Amino acid sequence: MEKKNKNIGLGVRAPEKTCKDRNCPFHGTIKTHGRIFTGIVISSKAQKTVTVKIKRLKYFNKYERYGKKRTIIHAHNPECIDAKKGDVVKIMETRPISKIKNFVVIERVGHQEVKEESYEAVEKEMKAEKEPAK
Repeated sequence: MEKKNKNIGLGVRAPEKTCKDRNCPFHGTIKTHGRIFTGIVISSKAQKTVTVKIKRLKYFNKYERYGKKRTIIHAHNPECIDAKKGDVVKIMETRPISKIKNFVVIERVGHQEVKEESYEAVEKEMKAEKEPAK
């Protein structure tokens, strides 16, 4: 008998595949709560983990303007969703799954071509933004 998809109450489509992952919001026991973000998967090399880049606007009071910011979040990737590099995904906050994972992928929205940039290149770019110009 096939296991029924759990309704997580967000209006997202349940995946067509099933899995036996206990950290899956649809087929496991993990509960989701809190913030929801939409971002692009920049890496899916780790087992059951994706690295998601989220772009946002931040307001700077001193200059009375908005600036572009990006955040990198590690999220759990259930087997039934199986997001790959370049996929646009929705992630939602959950209890800590590991030292760095507090989010889980709840839906694959689409696909977007990603420039060939490694995780290290993105980190270097973020550090350069933080350092003052000489």
